[in-house]
Amino acid sequence: MARPRLIVGLGNPGPKYYLTRHNLGALALEHLARKWDAPQWSKKFEGLYTRVLYPDTEPLHLLFPQTYMNLSGRSVQKAARFLKIPPEEILVLHDEVDLPPFRMKLKIGGGTAGHNGLNSIVSAFGTKNFIRLRLGIGHPGRSLERYVLMEFDRDQKEELYPFLELVSDAVELILKRGPEKAMTMINSRKSDKDHKEGG
Repeated sequence: MARPRLIVGLGNPGPKYYLTRHNLGALALEHLARKWDAPQWSKKFEGLYTRVLYPDTEPLHLLFPQTYMNLSGRSVQKAARFLKIPPEEILVLHDEVDLPPFRMKLKIGGGTAGHNGLNSIVSAFGTKNFIRLRLGIGHPGRSLERYVLMEFDRDQKEELYPFLELVSDAVELILKRGPEKAMTMINSRKSDKDHKEGG
């Protein structure tokens, strides 16, 4: 599979949802944009969009849909159509209740585990053949909808920035090595603290 050219961070727009668990993908995307000194976000494709040259001269597109989670596919499809990017070259960063908090796994295609943002993207493109970086938020055991729309706990907020750093390292690994090789490295490590290449 080719390296991604469009990176999407899923979440809900507005300050009300900014630090909620469901916005972990969007927070990771924002962190990447800062790390790469991306230009200011512009309103485009029913989302917030910017573009960087990474690693050197390759255009890389960043998108945070502003349609709310369950309509994310509409924004992603508009961007992909305009930029002429096929689904298999899209990397989606999203929260994942089936992983412990602040653990991550890389996945290509497959099921959505009921995630509304992923469901919307699959519906928009008619395929599951895109790349996902699953960012763990843990499962409450009940009241899932309320849980994902709550802010991180105080202790978790202290862990958030270091985790976003690890996510940015993982994305850079995907871009440098390609999804298949990166998947082996990311998914086989024993701890996210051992994430960095060669760790």
